[in-house]
Amino acid sequence: MEFQKSYLDMILIPLSFVMSIGYYLWLWHKVQTQPLSTVIGVNAHGCRLWVSNIMKDNEKKNIIAIQTIRNTIMESTLMATTSILLCSGLAAVISSTYIVKRSLNDTLYGANGELMVTVKYATLLVFFLFSFLCHSLSIRFTSQVNFLINCPQDSTIVTSTYVSELLEKSFTLNAVGNRLFYLALPVVLWIFGPVLVLLCSIAMVTMFYNLDLVFGDLEKGQTIEITNEV
Repeated sequence: MEFQKSYLDMILIPLSFVMSIGYYLWLWHKVQTQPLSTVIGVNAHGCRLWVSNIMKDNEKKNIIAIQTIRNTIMESTLMATTSILLCSGLAAVISSTYIVKRSLNDTLYGANGELMVTVKYATLLVFFLFSFLCHSLSIRFTSQVNFLINCPQDSTIVTSTYVSELLEKSFTLNAVGNRLFYLALPVVLWIFGPVLVLLCSIAMVTMFYNLDLVFGDLEKGQTIEITNEV
C-alpha cells in the first residue's frame, strides 16, 4: 500500500532532478566550449574589460568601481540573508512534532507519510543552506576585489587579470547561489505532490534556456569582433 502511494515520487522526482542537472551540465559544457554563445560567457568577458578599464584609469573611476561593487555586495547579502532566514524557519518546521509528523491530506498524489514529509523539508533546507554558502563566498571574493581594484598599476602581483578572475569567481558563486535558490521552488511544490515538481522543472528549464543563451546579432555577428579583441 505504501509503495502504491510513493511510486509517483519514485519516478517523477528523480526525473525532475535529472532534467535540471542535465541542463546545467549541458550549460557548463556550452560555457567551456562556446562561451560567447551564452550570457555567462559574455558577462565574464565584460567583467574582464571592465576591470581592465577601471584599473587603467583608477584615479578618475575609483568611485564608480566602489559603487558598482557595493551594489553587488548588497545583492548577495540580501540573498544570503533570505536563505538563512528560510533555513531557520524550515529548521523550526522540521523540529515541530505537530507539523512534520502529521500526514498531509490523503487526496494529494504521492507519498505523504511522516518520513516522506520530513525528507521533503530536509531537502528544501539543504538547497537553502548551500545557497547561503555560495552567496557568502561570493561576498568574500567581491570584498577582495573592492580593495585590490584600487591598487596601483605598477604592481606585478595584483594585476587586472588577477582581479578580474576574483570578480568572475564572485559572479559564478552568486549565480550558483541564485540557481539553488530558484531550484528550491520545485522542492516546495513537492510538498503538494510530485506532479507539480515535474511541471515546474520543465517550465524552469525552458525559461532558463531562453535566459542563458545569446540569440540574434550578438551570437552571429559580434562573436568574431569580441574574439579578436581578446
